[in-house]
Amino acid sequence: MHNVSLDALDHLPVDVLPIGTDYPPDFLLARHAHRRAQLLYGASGVMQVETDDGSWTVPTNRGVLVPPQVGHEVRMLGVSTWSLYIEPAAARWWPTTCTVIEVAPLLRELLRAANDLEADYDPTGRDGAVVDLALEELRRANPLPLAVALPRHEPFRSLCRAYLAEPDLAVTNATWARAAAMSERSFDRRFRDATGTSPAGWRARARLLAALPLLRSRSVTEVASRLGYASPSAFTAAFTRALGVPPSRFT
Repeated sequence: MHNVSLDALDHLPVDVLPIGTDYPPDFLLARHAHRRAQLLYGASGVMQVETDDGSWTVPTNRGVLVPPQVGHEVRMLGVSTWSLYIEPAAARWWPTTCTVIEVAPLLRELLRAANDLEADYDPTGRDGAVVDLALEELRRANPLPLAVALPRHEPFRSLCRAYLAEPDLAVTNATWARAAAMSERSFDRRFRDATGTSPAGWRARARLLAALPLLRSRSVTEVASRLGYASPSAFTAAFTRALGVPPSRFT
């Protein structure tokens, strides 16, 4: 099923609804929530998912597990998606917060096949077997550390969202403390309470996640320079240390 709304199909008596969607470039899918759990898989492009609790960056050929009833918005950067919308009772193992996952080749092909099914597919026949195997593979998928926490309260939330939109190496703890009208010590303490990490550590991780959309069309050298790293090797080392794989995996 392609380019149809979930609302038009949600009444169907199947545990899993596969729906593929093509989005215009740089499209913002406004904040919404689903009754069903969702696997949101990017067959192309990069997605940036935001909830009250965090921001997740989802490169091509990765997916994000979105829990039922969790409000989220998605920035679609050149994206076509293959989604599975799943009755909560059929996925009791689903995480309670958004989780980015690696999508192995078998799961990718199962998602491709599932999203070619008709709305009235037979859940007891071959089509149902494809969907059931996709769910089993989802259970086995490896989570990826492609997220930063977002504070729920101001001024911390606005500062973090602005930094996600435009990471800047020149921003320091002093910069943020002045903007919040706090001492650096008070700002650091309250920020750690809100996110579980230091302001500097949060910005470093956010800057690395900002590299993922850039790596779609730029070299590692260009991205390192754009984000203010001293050298491509420094960028590669920081990226690999934080995310577990080199940036070349995402070009």
